[in-house]
Amino acid sequence: MSHRTNPIVSVQYPPWVAELVDFNRAYATDEEKMRLAISVSRANVERGTGGPFGAAIFERDSGRLVSVGMNSVVRLNNCTLHGEMVAFMMAQQVVGSFSLNMPSLPPHELFTSCEPCAMCLGGTLWSGVKRVVYGAGREDASRLNFEEGPVFPESYKYLEDRGIEIVRDVLRPEARAVLELYRTMSGKIYNG
Repeated sequence: MSHRTNPIVSVQYPPWVAELVDFNRAYATDEEKMRLAISVSRANVERGTGGPFGAAIFERDSGRLVSVGMNSVVRLNNCTLHGEMVAFMMAQQVVGSFSLNMPSLPPHELFTSCEPCAMCLGGTLWSGVKRVVYGAGREDASRLNFEEGPVFPESYKYLEDRGIEIVRDVLRPEARAVLELYRTMSGKIYNG
């Protein structure tokens, strides 16, 4: 079969994840969890593997790290590979389920270095996470000319009405600093 009739999509972490991320420890506080998401975003920029966005999925009650995600759009030539989407994909592979909200699983939460775009907010609903915590805000990403798409207050109300808790601006200055680093390094703006 030709490449066009049988394409294969493969998503893998960049090599630095193994040295940066400790999957064997519990993360106790929102700040610890957010610092991990921010450190993933920073490493992605500093090591030239993608845009300034990082995410992590945790078991809500135990603080066990399930997966991380980093923006991989340019690295893997796929517009859907935002940090949150990579974190969802990897977490669902780890737990062996298309949803993180199965009765046999503990509740999961998403920590992301920046407020989710329209695609990632939609993915949040279908991922099965019960809580979303973000650092930098939409306006912080917009300063770099990243297009975040149609996200409205009603978008968040929709998620909250379905039992997903939203927590905003956790360690926002630290998260915003990674966006600024990307800007000073003339990082590629790949949408809009």
